[in-house]
Amino acid sequence: MINRKLTSAIDVAPLAFGGNVFGWTIDEATSFKLLDAFVDAGFNLIDTADVYSHWKPGNKGGESETIIGKWLRQKGNRDKVVIATKVGGAVAGGKKSLTREHILEAVDASLQRLQTDYIDLYQSHWDDLDTPVAETIETFAELVKEGKVRAIGASNLSPERLSESIQYNEAHNLPRYETLQPEYNLYNRQKFEQEYEPLCLEKGLGVINYYALASGFLSGKYRSAEDVDKSARGGAVVKTYLNDRGLRILNALDEVSKDYNTTPASIAIAWLIARPSITAPIASATSIEQLDDLIEAAQLQLDQTSINLLNKASDWKEVTIGKEG
Repeated sequence: MINRKLTSAIDVAPLAFGGNVFGWTIDEATSFKLLDAFVDAGFNLIDTADVYSHWKPGNKGGESETIIGKWLRQKGNRDKVVIATKVGGAVAGGKKSLTREHILEAVDASLQRLQTDYIDLYQSHWDDLDTPVAETIETFAELVKEGKVRAIGASNLSPERLSESIQYNEAHNLPRYETLQPEYNLYNRQKFEQEYEPLCLEKGLGVINYYALASGFLSGKYRSAEDVDKSARGGAVVKTYLNDRGLRILNALDEVSKDYNTTPASIAIAWLIARPSITAPIASATSIEQLDDLIEAAQLQLDQTSINLLNKASDWKEVTIGKEG
């Protein structure tokens, strides 16, 4: 397993652990167990956000960072892992914000929860259209200069705002967004490939995509409306993905996974890792068995025939042309 460049100064293994499940669908003890196994397998990138997981009844946000911080303190392995967190998301009752005041307050709160004095990758979680790009970028530059943040990245910014931000960085010789965290998977391909991928390749942005398994759909556990009760995400999955194209993708995943004697989830992740624009897909696990599938995915080398089969089954261009015709 070969590490990849996430930023100019940070190398990571080609898979990130999604910390949205910490304090939501798994408790602290299970989170520690999975983090131990993840790092023991040679991986180092852990992604979280200051708002995770406020949506669970009784939570306020910050639960994921708190669990990661306790784990870091217990293990004493801060220098062995890359911690990526985000700012700008809205907690219940609040609003999305990338103002200087909010970022300065939020970064200190994240550092305290994470029990560390620096964040490897600090990302704009959601855009704040009421705040000028200059204010956000200059605030991030302050944090980099102070040593609180090593590098900055973006998630969920429009292509126009991302380009504007990068142009501002370059024009003023400030730390620039070095990464992008978009939604991207075998099913949801069009937006990233059409609107973001060319810019990422041109500017050399590291890409750590989320929803790598399309909310679990690409694991193959949802194949009919009757599967809706298999998880909290079931209803949304059935509504969004269970259609002719979705089933065609599952059939291709089944075929390739048989050839490699592995699972559809492993193949779906391996396809992402094989994409030239992708640095490290983000995927979550709530059990060692699920984590094993992810670990195996990072060790797979898909041949071109398998990649072509998956590309064809998931080709959004054919679907778009068909609709227009």
